[in-house]
Amino acid sequence: MKSAYKGKLARINLSTREIKVEELDLELAKKFIGGRGLGTKILYDEGVAKVEPLSPDNKLLFMTGPMTAAKVPTSGRYMVVTKAPLNNMIASSNSGGKWGAFLKNAGWDGLIVEGKADTLVYLHIEDDKIEILPAEAYKGMMSEELDDRLKEVHPGSSVLNIGPSGENLSLMAAVMNDKDRAAGRGGVGAVMGSKNLKAIVVNATAKYADAFDEKKLQEANLECLKKIKANPVTSEGLPTYGTAVLVNIINNVGSLPTKNWQEAYFEEADKFSGESMNDEILTKQSFCHRCPIGCGRVVNLDGKDVGGPEYEPLWAYGSNCGVIDLKVISECNRLCNEYGLDAISVPCTIASAMELYQRGYITEEECEGVPLVWGSTEAIIEWTKRIGEKRTELGKLMAEGSYRLCEHYGHPEYSMSVKKQEMPAYDARGIQGIGITYATSNRGGCHVRGYLISPEILGFPEQLDRTSVEGKAKWAMIFQDLTAVIDSMGMCLFTSFALGAPEYASLLNAATGTEYDAAQLLEVGERIYNIERLFNKEAGMKPEDDKLPKRLIEEPISEGPSKGMTSQIKVTLPDYYKARGWVDAFPTEETLERLGLK
Repeated sequence: MKSAYKGKLARINLSTREIKVEELDLELAKKFIGGRGLGTKILYDEGVAKVEPLSPDNKLLFMTGPMTAAKVPTSGRYMVVTKAPLNNMIASSNSGGKWGAFLKNAGWDGLIVEGKADTLVYLHIEDDKIEILPAEAYKGMMSEELDDRLKEVHPGSSVLNIGPSGENLSLMAAVMNDKDRAAGRGGVGAVMGSKNLKAIVVNATAKYADAFDEKKLQEANLECLKKIKANPVTSEGLPTYGTAVLVNIINNVGSLPTKNWQEAYFEEADKFSGESMNDEILTKQSFCHRCPIGCGRVVNLDGKDVGGPEYEPLWAYGSNCGVIDLKVISECNRLCNEYGLDAISVPCTIASAMELYQRGYITEEECEGVPLVWGSTEAIIEWTKRIGEKRTELGKLMAEGSYRLCEHYGHPEYSMSVKKQEMPAYDARGIQGIGITYATSNRGGCHVRGYLISPEILGFPEQLDRTSVEGKAKWAMIFQDLTAVIDSMGMCLFTSFALGAPEYASLLNAATGTEYDAAQLLEVGERIYNIERLFNKEAGMKPEDDKLPKRLIEEPISEGPSKGMTSQIKVTLPDYYKARGWVDAFPTEETLERLGLK
């Protein structure tokens, strides 16, 4: 029977150099879809929650979804699933580009990497053939150069790799693919580095994944494309300005965090907006595999075309560090890609350091010639390099992330993080719903685990009052569950501006032979969200970890359109637990029974 699943996983033990082919459990796959969901289930069942993240006992999964490489929009996504060294919780970090499609077309639903190689190695996959090859010649190499070098050795391939930060075990290290695409969050690159795995290079003969019902998939695909092309966000905003379209939008509602969230409105935000990028440095759009949107940016820096910054690093290096120079911000984003660093966590850590310096906790002497002052272009460039290289004592400390940095100086409250992971670019005081998704995210501070910006700011699928708490808990749950579905299918979250659960169900059913309706599919997302929560419980998570930084609760926004607002998380969190069927942050026995997790 044809299916979008390839039907097999590769288990690769780097310690023993043993490579096993395992049959995919199709019933389990359908219960957790693939990607993020199935990856978490595998890790949970194999006891990974209790291991040390940077030990050989941790496992590193590269998971496709059933829609990865299928003839559907945005089918290039894959997930890196592991135990996160940044916070000891579940890490499931998503990336686009084309590497995920290459892995799927080579014949694999996923890779399970175990153990630790004696020396630096890389994997070469060519359809059914998997080799472990020496990588000592590439030690310390930046991500882009490594991509080029490995493509010379393996023409026609797609390359996934870690930069120096992954080798140095920075807790903010990312996994890079296709030069400027990143599975960025949680320190997944450090797990890869801890295994002495420098890269995974894939050559594939096939061009697309099969489908259970090709005709039905084609029909569902055409319907989805129509809706994507009719939606103003996916047909106009994102193609024209990329995610940077949000800079002015979020600033204009007074929710653009500024100077480490001390403020929420930045007078000069337009200088690093999507509009300014288009006027000053944009070369062209870039597209991931089978993407009709093209939100990626290519920019010109000193005569060279490089991957441009998304909204998050524009904000994080921009208003959050007080910097307005678009070229410098873009250079810092390039450095993050080259070193293999999370371009949200790194600038947010620099912003935390700037506040510690502002308040006198970090001294001039510790800065070693580059003071951490607000608005300093020199500071954001140099401290990104020092973090990437783990250079200077303070640079080594900052490479561990903002929570450990601020805790070191006795002020963890200046780390704008949840579960030790830095929050992204939306102030939860001015946008109430997003605060719930930050606080309850299974992987720590995160917007793409329940993007309530869509209804609260952009008005999709309907306009919600960003200042109200009414009904937000239920909305948070629905968005979290739907996102879990999309991540597990192997599609891009941005399709959800135009598509809903019925459309995703149609695609999945046609591709795999499932028979989900919209409600049943959302229940699968709920199952995935709950298995992640069970993983975290096993890993040592406490109920008090579902919280926001006290600044957002106790310090009202001082200026701008959201002046006077604070987060009402103390009101919305109990509502959320009730909606979830959780008590004290964890699912009840009844909830687990209902979801088939007992």
